[in-house]
This record gives sequence, structure tokens and C-alpha cells, in this order.
Amino acid sequence: MRKAPVSKRLIALSVAALAATPALAQGRPSTTAMSCAQASRLVTSQGAIVLGTGGQTYDRFVRDRSFCEPTEIARRAFRPTRDSAACLVGYTCYEPSPDDWPGSDF
Repeated sequence: MRKAPVSKRLIALSVAALAATPALAQGRPSTTAMSCAQASRLVTSQGAIVLGTGGQTYDRFVRDRSFCEPTEIARRAFRPTRDSAACLVGYTCYEPSPDDWPGSDF
């Protein structure tokens, strides 16, 4: 019996290695593939996680402000899920502008 050329064996091994890599096979979790409760629970359990939000868009969601940088604040994040057009998934962190602070006249 004749052995396959090295190039064919190398290709077969490469394909097998890629198929066995869960991160490449699974991709980023998407809010549109989950129910609102599932997406919210995932953010709560992870504390901070990057989720797809439809198509090629994604964002980092956090459980609370403790997962933001010290100079950032948390803003409620509503995103589409399988069962809701605007589900409160968690929060996103952002740098506030002077207009974001009540009573500030900068």
C-alpha cells in the first residue's frame, strides 16, 4: 500500500487540528441566538463578556460598574435577542462627558 504524499497528510492534519479547536469552531456568543433571560444570565454569571449583537457587530457587556475602568461609568445596554427587540442584557462602560453629570455647568 502506498503512503499519501506529505502535502496531503499535512493538509489532513491541519484540518483535523482546526476542527478540534473549540474557539474557532464556536465563535463569539450572540445575543440574537439567545433568549433575553439567557443573555442576561450569561452577562451576570461572567461579570464581563464580549457578545455578538447581530451581523458583524459586538460589544462588551458587564454585570455592574465594578467591571469598568475607574474613570468610566456603566450605562444600561439594550440589545436584540431571539425573543425581544430590546432586551436589557447588562451594562456597557463608557467615559462620561461633562454633560453626563447632573448639575455640572462646564
